Amino acid sequence: MIPVSVVIVTKNEAGNIGPCLDALDQFDDIWVIDSDSRDGTSEIARTRKTQVVSYQWNKQYPKKRQWCLDHLPFRYDWVFFVDADEIVPAPLIDEIETIILSNPREAGFFVIGRYQIKGQILKHGIPNEKIVLLHRDRMEFPIVDDLDIPGMGEIEGHYQPVLKDNFLTCPIGRVKHHMIHNTLDGDQGIRSWVFRHEKYARWEAGMNAKKSWPKDPIAWRDCAKNFLRRSRFRPHIIFFFGLIWKAGFLDGASGLMLLRMRYNYLKKIQSHHPKITRESE
Repeated sequence: MIPVSVVIVTKNEAGNIGPCLDALDQFDDIWVIDSDSRDGTSEIARTRKTQVVSYQWNKQYPKKRQWCLDHLPFRYDWVFFVDADEIVPAPLIDEIETIILSNPREAGFFVIGRYQIKGQILKHGIPNEKIVLLHRDRMEFPIVDDLDIPGMGEIEGHYQPVLKDNFLTCPIGRVKHHMIHNTLDGDQGIRSWVFRHEKYARWEAGMNAKKSWPKDPIAWRDCAKNFLRRSRFRPHIIFFFGLIWKAGFLDGASGLMLLRMRYNYLKKIQSHHPKITRESE
């Protein structure tokens, strides 16, 4: 069994949680942290080898992922955050096992998530890259000024965990193999993605207006993100970077669809008025 604690945060993920957990059975310590799902998510999780914890956000920090790091009695210091709509393939599992058994000095590792659309795993374009494999003593999710910004709620937003003060010299690694992100695999998944990103666009617009973004732990990524957030050409830059430089056109119609959806999302961020309201989610 792999000595890593796996954390899956959920809310109404009955359609995804079973396949997600089935792919993780080589890990020794698996947790599902559920926010009052009404669709049977917790019941499905309990039929697998996992510990299920109910979670209710108190509208303050820490938010959900950091709360897990602070309060749950994990067996291991290395923690792997997996979304319910993600599948962890065998090559990635093997790579994680090799990394952890080598006693790495890194504080965390970026893991690539590649979208699956209509059964096709996109191999090109701009994938998601997140630090989701981390050492809980070396990294933490930052507190940002977003509690009055609608759109994100209980979960940490689109930023990376950061190095703790005593581990500022620790490197950040990157794994070679990828996760499969199947949130767009079907018409209902596409509608759900659009609905969620309507909310995320309001949140990101608020973060831009308040300049609340934490620093990315990788300096060049931080510089690139700051430049793009200030640029009115951000949607166009991202679209053509993914289409041409990252060869998104090689993924055909599915790759083009994802690029268009991201373009529309970035345009929505720009369309929101920068005034911050206390609108509830």
